[in-house]
Amino acid sequence: MTTEQRSRCMAAIKGKDTMPEMIVRKYLFSRGLRFRIQVRKLPGNPDIVLPKYKTVIFVNGCFWHGHEGCRYFRLPKSNVEFWKAKIERNVARDVRNEVALKALGWRVARVWECEIKTVAQREEYLKHLYDRIVNSNSRHYDNVIDRGVYIAAEPNIDYGKEQ
Repeated sequence: MTTEQRSRCMAAIKGKDTMPEMIVRKYLFSRGLRFRIQVRKLPGNPDIVLPKYKTVIFVNGCFWHGHEGCRYFRLPKSNVEFWKAKIERNVARDVRNEVALKALGWRVARVWECEIKTVAQREEYLKHLYDRIVNSNSRHYDNVIDRGVYIAAEPNIDYGKEQ
């Protein structure tokens, strides 16, 4: 590819409403979950936000977010230093955003493009994602086993916010 061709190809790649994003959104909506998309008030502008479950979902492309060990992630053969630095910055930004969201009390889920690429593994993966979202909301009074003693955990308190 020439420099101009590669530039046109990369510029044409969408940043939101991508096919993997739409697949995840349609599945969650069909299972009865309601959500917001591209919430700019949260760090990282998450792709899907489920306020009821205090959960955000990032749907990541394997190339753009440097999915280690993935067969879909490989650096282009030309301008390697630029692409390596670009991907490293994206990965570092993802880590910063995840830390910030967790500090605000949000649970973060990451869906990789390769995990939902084939129809066979897509259904199983999305079912597992749905179960993780819905079934882990009972965190306020979980029974914790500590040396054989059952303890009721205190509810999470948002310090610094008026109640």
